[in-house]
Amino acid sequence: MNITTTITGTTARLTPHGEVDFDTLPPLHSAVDRLPSHVTDLLWDLEHLTFTDVAGLQLLFGTASHGCPRYQTTVTNLRDQPLRLLLTATELFPAAYDVSRLIPSTPAGLAAPRT
Repeated sequence: MNITTTITGTTARLTPHGEVDFDTLPPLHSAVDRLPSHVTDLLWDLEHLTFTDVAGLQLLFGTASHGCPRYQTTVTNLRDQPLRLLLTATELFPAAYDVSRLIPSTPAGLAAPRT
């Protein structure tokens, strides 16, 4: 798993390249764990994410420390497959998967997925 990390002020932008599954979660968690203490906002840029399974949900919604509760977490550049998974999880388990906290402009963000 290749992960690009860019820090601007208090925001860290993490961009995974490839697929997210349970084999690739450890390097993603490590990337989050290595963020400087002044970072408060975590932006997952999923432009280069070609596939994810439930491991992607765990990454975005998991519990401490890997669920990133100390960060204001958002996502950007959702491609079709990860977006479908997120929407399905939200539809089936709305209390567990609050997509509005990940995608601040939920209606616009969900209307225009990346392909």
